Amino acid sequence: QVQLVESGGGSVQAGGSLRLSCAASGLPYNNIYIGWFRQAPGLTREGVAIILPTNGNTYYADSVKGRFTISRDNAKNTLYLQMNSLKPEDTAVYYCAASTRPLASVLRYNYYNYWGQGTQVTVSS
Repeated sequence: QVQLVESGGGSVQAGGSLRLSCAASGLPYNNIYIGWFRQAPGLTREGVAIILPTNGNTYYADSVKGRFTISRDNAKNTLYLQMNSLKPEDTAVYYCAASTRPLASVLRYNYYNYWGQGTQVTVSS
């Protein structure tokens, strides 16, 4: 059984930092993409950062490039998202997600078949 459990959300002022964690279990090691999505009220869920654990390739949304860093600790089966220089527009519920399906688009949420429960990130100006 696949489980993804996020932690580390909270409230921070603009310019601050947060680190999200996602404890993953039950996932295969090969042929998966795993990463972070976010959804603000009234908006579509969007891909933030994705990593391919087997080779470490990473993919980022343009809006977070240079500010967010995705990483993973394979020994601990844990995924991280380091978020620096946070902006009010980063406010959203952040979800950890994994895909075992072939992907036509790495950052499209509808290709991902496993999801965590989400953690709230609020950035105040």
